[in-house]
This record gives sequence, structure tokens and C-alpha cells, in this order.
Amino acid sequence: MRAAGRTAPEAAPERLPGEIWVLVAAAFVIAVGYGLVSPVLPAYARSFDVGVAAASLVVSAFAAFRLLFAPAGGALVSRFGERPIYLTGLLIVAASSLATAFAGSYPQLLLFRGAGGIGSIMFTVSSMALLVRLAPPGMRGRVSSAYASSFLIGGMLGPVLGGALASLGMRVPFAVYAAALVLAAGVVATRLSGARLRPAPDEAPRPAMGTREAWLQPAYRAAVVSAFANGWANFGVRVAVLPQLAVAVHDETWVAGTALALAAVGTAASLQVGGRWADRWGRRPLVLAGLVVTAVGLGLLGLSDSLLVLLVLSAVSGLGAGLVNPAQQAAVADVIGRDRRGGPVLATYQMAQDFGAILGPVLVGLVADAAGYGWAFGLTAAVALLAALPWLGVPPGARTAAPAAQQA
Repeated sequence: MRAAGRTAPEAAPERLPGEIWVLVAAAFVIAVGYGLVSPVLPAYARSFDVGVAAASLVVSAFAAFRLLFAPAGGALVSRFGERPIYLTGLLIVAASSLATAFAGSYPQLLLFRGAGGIGSIMFTVSSMALLVRLAPPGMRGRVSSAYASSFLIGGMLGPVLGGALASLGMRVPFAVYAAALVLAAGVVATRLSGARLRPAPDEAPRPAMGTREAWLQPAYRAAVVSAFANGWANFGVRVAVLPQLAVAVHDETWVAGTALALAAVGTAASLQVGGRWADRWGRRPLVLAGLVVTAVGLGLLGLSDSLLVLLVLSAVSGLGAGLVNPAQQAAVADVIGRDRRGGPVLATYQMAQDFGAILGPVLVGLVADAAGYGWAFGLTAAVALLAALPWLGVPPGARTAAPAAQQA
């Protein structure tokens, strides 16, 4: 006899579907391409005789366009379908990257790079929607882990290749990135048929899920809050502020790179088990564990001047990110279900994460300037722990409950 509120785990297939591997392979190519340009972009912007602030603005413009266009991207997915918007988004970013390679002035560079953010959010939301539609319910955690792992590994490999390509000229990585995106679009266009994404001939298509309907589900509300905290801590503070702490305390630039590398290794290690555990034990325990581990890893960083402690805590923070990501994304997929489109639902979730990644480094940087790194990283720990509170209200179980409309 099962305890009330729990559901029996579904028997999960042993192998991921072939369509999922197509998306995973495309994600790897996209991540490698993005990594090609990330280390070169600031220096490329400075080559137009602008200052540090203007060069940083080029980096921020991409994220700002992603955030501003996210609602429209979600609506396009619900209106036209996942696959067309995915391909269109890839091609927009490819055109943006190629135009960036041939920018003749700083305003052109800013415009071309910012426009790429529009395509980026289009393929981000549509790829999440494709994973929701194609992943078997009993494998959603594993699918999220595989997809995130491909992005992580590609993102680690890309900067190494980008640094090598930069020796041929700072414009070369942008042209290669454009070619990589066209390659990814070609793979998806030829290997991922739209047939499985359409309802059966004798089945009427169900209306797309709106954000208001999803917001009625405790799991979705909790996932949006934890996505904001995850963006703040793992995509914002860890990337932008942790390297500054490493250099400020230890006065060695190699420490910053080593800390980030260890955090990435920690994330890669926990991703491999986080998805499986989320499918087996439920979404809530993994998200709660990941948020607590993130809070411990990042929260204690500002309190120690030991190099060993800094490196160990960097790896610990990475472990937390790998536990949070697959579980919360699988929870959002549970809410939407396989038979409905949920572009706005996914766009809101992604906006929360992007907003956290933008806001976190700014506020934490202000706190660090005013009160020191101890308080700054303590604030990050508080954000992660507060994000755990909504998950305490999510019913326990192997998977979150389906929306009432789906049950009906």
C-alpha cells in the first residue's frame, strides 16, 4: 500500500529516443560555437577603440535581447510549433554571428550581437519544448541531464578552440560559429521530423497551455523561483564574481580559471546522477538538495582566504547546479505534459533564470564593494535557501502532479 500523495514510478526505457540524441548533438555543436566567441568578444569590441564599459555592454546586449524577446519567443512556439522556431532561431543567430564578424563599427557590432539574442531565446525555448514533447515521462530527468551535459562539455571545449582560432584573427571565431549553427540547423532539419510533434489523425489537438494555467501548479511556481536563484548563483555570480574573488584574495589569475573549471567538473559529475535520481525519487528532493549544496558552496566562499578551501567550495557549488537543473526542468515538463504546447510557460521559466543571471552579479558586486565578499556571497546563499521554500509546498512523489485540466 502506497502512502497518500505518492505515485508509482513508471518503467523507463533503457535508451534515450533517437530524436533526443539529435537535439543533444545539436546542443553540443551550438555550445562549442558559443564558446568559440565568448573569450574573444570583449577584446574584439575593444578593437573599435571603446572602453571597458562599452565592451561589457556588447556582452550584456545579447542577454538583454534574450530577456526582452522571451515572451514573444514563447508565443511563437505555441503558434507555429517547436521545430520551425528552433530552426529559425538557429539561423538568426548564425546570421548575427556572421554579420558580427564583418562589423565595421562599434554601433554595428552592438546591433548585430544584440540581434543574436533574439534568435538565441527562440531556439532555447523551442528546444526545451521539443524535449518536453519527445521525452518519455519516465525519462525526463535523464533527458534533461543529457542535454545539459552536452551544453556543458561543448561550453568547456569551445573557449579552448576559440583561443586557437583567434590567432588567425578575432573575426574568424564568429564566422566559424555561424557555420556551426548552420550545421546544427541542418542536422535537426533532416533528422528530426515534425511528424511525432503533430497529434494523431483521429486526435484533436489540445490548446496550448498558458502561463496563468501553469502558475496554478505549485511545482511550476517553485520551478520559476528556483530557476531565478539558479541563474543568480550558478550562471551569474559563479561566472562573473567568483573569478574576481579568486584574483582579489590570491592575486593569481590562474586561480580564477581553475576555480571555474572545478565548478564545471562538479556540475558535469552531478548531472550524470541528478537526472536519474530525479526520475527515481522525484523532482522535489533533488531541487532541495541542489539549492542547499549551492548555498553551502557559494555562501562560504567569501569567508575563507585558503586556496584549497576556495577550490573545494567551487567544486561543491558545481555539484549543486548539476542537481538542480535536471530536476526543475523535468518538473516544468511534468506540468505541461507531452500532448500540449507550452511556449509561454517555458519562456517565463527561462526569463526567470536569465533575469537572475543578469541581476545577481550586479547586486552581489555592489554588496562586495560596500561590505566585502563575505556578505556578497552570503547574500547569494540566502537567495538559494529562500528559493527552496516554495518547493516545500510541492506534494512529494516520484513526479509532480499533472494539471487538473490534463487529468480531466
